Amino acid sequence: MVVSEYISENWILILVLLGFVISLISTVFMEQKTIRRLFAVIIEVFVLSVIVFAEFKMAGLTEYRNIRIVLMALRYSATPIIIAQIIITIIKNQKWYIFIPAIVFTIINIISIFTGIVFSLDAQNKLQRGPLGMLPFIGAGLYCVLMIYLMLARGSKQRTDIVPVVFFAFAFAAGIILPFTIGSDYAQVFCSTIAVSMFVYYVFTILQLTKRDALTGLLNRQAYYADTRNEIENITAIVSVDMNGLKAINDNEGHVAGDKALSTISDCFIRAAKSKHRVYRVGGDEFVIVCRRSSEKDVADLCERIQKEVSATQYTCSVGYCYAGTGPKSIDDILKASDENMYSAKEKFYHEKGIERR
Repeated sequence: MVVSEYISENWILILVLLGFVISLISTVFMEQKTIRRLFAVIIEVFVLSVIVFAEFKMAGLTEYRNIRIVLMALRYSATPIIIAQIIITIIKNQKWYIFIPAIVFTIINIISIFTGIVFSLDAQNKLQRGPLGMLPFIGAGLYCVLMIYLMLARGSKQRTDIVPVVFFAFAFAAGIILPFTIGSDYAQVFCSTIAVSMFVYYVFTILQLTKRDALTGLLNRQAYYADTRNEIENITAIVSVDMNGLKAINDNEGHVAGDKALSTISDCFIRAAKSKHRVYRVGGDEFVIVCRRSSEKDVADLCERIQKEVSATQYTCSVGYCYAGTGPKSIDDILKASDENMYSAKEKFYHEKGIERR
């Protein structure tokens, strides 16, 4: 009877989670570490839905007061833990200490079972908020703000990458605001909100991977060809970038070191680029940045930012650009001129260093 009630009340959530599991099992585009973390999110959301269901069923039963208060502590603690799990799953290079605030919130919620500092239940089994009664909402809200900030900061600043950020912001903001507008009943659909949000993000990620370079996360050659066929009149410049000495790194230190080098300088390009710039990896150590509606000064400043970012690493690169306003107009001609300028910079680099070009 209880199981059938749970299924009927959470049927949409169950379907979404099952669909998520099936999709993850069959995917070949994601790292196993990311897939494992997504499975952890699925399990956590399912467990939270069971906790919420059980707690609400006990709301009118005073004999289960002690059990309910424990379930409340688990529910309040689970939300920041799940959001922290989502952050470490979807944001690159996040460390385990992202969970420290969630662990602190959990300890405070456990203490509240005995002290009522966050919440308590009166003799009629009704919720009473303590001096820190808003802490669960504040904790979840801070994690949501952090997640949105990191998604924006680590993203490519392109419009297509901002779409899922807006969706996440809307979905998770609802989880903070709606409990105050429609009441505690929102807790029963919070799990569905998380599940649907993550599944939408997963689908978006899979679609993005078809035009992303697997190693660096930059747009790939196919994306370059597709993008340069659209709104050609808005393309004002192309920047060509080549990494210096990649072959030497691969030969002397191995391809793992070479991959690390490529990932490192790719991050430099992402930090240097602005919303008007799209960064592509079009070959092994070859990169192209397409600049739309940018002045020549903007392009020159971009090249300076690239060199500054890369100079902070142990690697170097050669940069050249062609501005359409002072040169050829077709995309192929602009790219050719940009490449020629970049190769001139590369020859100068090797000559000044007195080393053989490799």
